[in-house]
Amino acid sequence: MATIPLTTAGFKEKIFNYETEKDWKYQGHLPAIIDFYADWCGPCKMVAPILEELSREYEGQLLIYKVNTDVEQELSAVFGIQSIPTLLFIGADGEPVMQPGALPKHVFKKYIEETLLVAEKSRENTA
Repeated sequence: MATIPLTTAGFKEKIFNYETEKDWKYQGHLPAIIDFYADWCGPCKMVAPILEELSREYEGQLLIYKVNTDVEQELSAVFGIQSIPTLLFIGADGEPVMQPGALPKHVFKKYIEETLLVAEKSRENTA
């Protein structure tokens, strides 16, 4: 599976509707990474193929979305995106974690394995 483009409307439907909900509640069922990027951004272009690879490697375990900050300015403003890329990591049962800047693949993998998937596995074990 490839990374999934996400609009403001899609974010409200699949991730969190910040207009109707006061407290954060992730609406998805799998952990997710959301990449806030722009087409003209050099570091974003370096991260994009890494996220594509990870979306294939973790298919069925993790969703990877991408938000074009030039197009989705409202959503970028809601999250206070000031530098790109900015990554939003969401565990299926946890709070969102923002990480500005490009990350190498091994750092993504470590965070996915040690944080995002661990939360998902512990949620499955308690169900």
